[in-house]
Amino acid sequence: MSDLSPPRLSEIVLASEKGSNLRSLGDILVRDGLISASDIALIAKFQEEQGIRFGEAAVRLELVSEAELMQALSRQYDYPYLDRGDDSISAEVVAAFDPFSPVVEQLRGLRSQLLVRWFGEKKHKTLALVSPGSGEGRSFLSANLAVLFAQLGERTLLIDANLREPCQHRLFRLGNRAGLANLLAGRCELDDAIDHVATLPHLSVMPAGMVPPNPQELLSRPRMGELLILLRQHFDVILLDTPPASGMADAGIVARWAAGALIVAQRNQSSASALSALAKDLEQAQIPRVGCVINR
Repeated sequence: MSDLSPPRLSEIVLASEKGSNLRSLGDILVRDGLISASDIALIAKFQEEQGIRFGEAAVRLELVSEAELMQALSRQYDYPYLDRGDDSISAEVVAAFDPFSPVVEQLRGLRSQLLVRWFGEKKHKTLALVSPGSGEGRSFLSANLAVLFAQLGERTLLIDANLREPCQHRLFRLGNRAGLANLLAGRCELDDAIDHVATLPHLSVMPAGMVPPNPQELLSRPRMGELLILLRQHFDVILLDTPPASGMADAGIVARWAAGALIVAQRNQSSASALSALAKDLEQAQIPRVGCVINR
């Protein structure tokens, strides 16, 4: 559709592809204001005398802390994460703050499985995350997986397709005046509906936008399919958060457009019968089930 053609989408995608141009650890530490240019020579001399790495030498000289060193190294290797005190993103997006925690290691294992089963050899680009009810971790998983794929260097887009009770704009501290609902209703341009997350290169988010009176009808329109076709040209991974599947058809509609679904369940909360019904509905709609994740 011609009115979906984004005049500035290429700028957004190009911005998400920009990694750090600073390859020298010393340059990064100077740029961050942690050491001075004259400190580099001091650190290098101590490094040579002790036969240790540059970063270790800087820590031993008490010029930087271990945490500051890890932050600098993450930028050097294009693996960005945020300081725990950074409030530009909600602490619920744990992958953005604590990439070495056990929880994130498990999420990273899930990412590896999805690369093998869906995004890798099969070359799929879109995946809907669905669950029977509320409070089962669907939005948490969507947000954290989006961060992890972006940290891998994949051009990643997270779409909040929960047009009833959206939350991704809150998790990523974004405005919600324009988003998927506005776009499907023809009330905004594509570039106005996508926000690039400045602190996480490679990651963009499309909020849900206004809460419409007719979410199911909006999601059912061919415009939704046309939108995903267009977005696949610009992104490597597109994750779609959805509303609860029980009692409404929205999640199934989104999963059909995405052509694949990952079922999310909460241990000791999700009903086995509800999960079975959801799996059966996806099967009857001929929507591939990539797998099922059980949150603890």
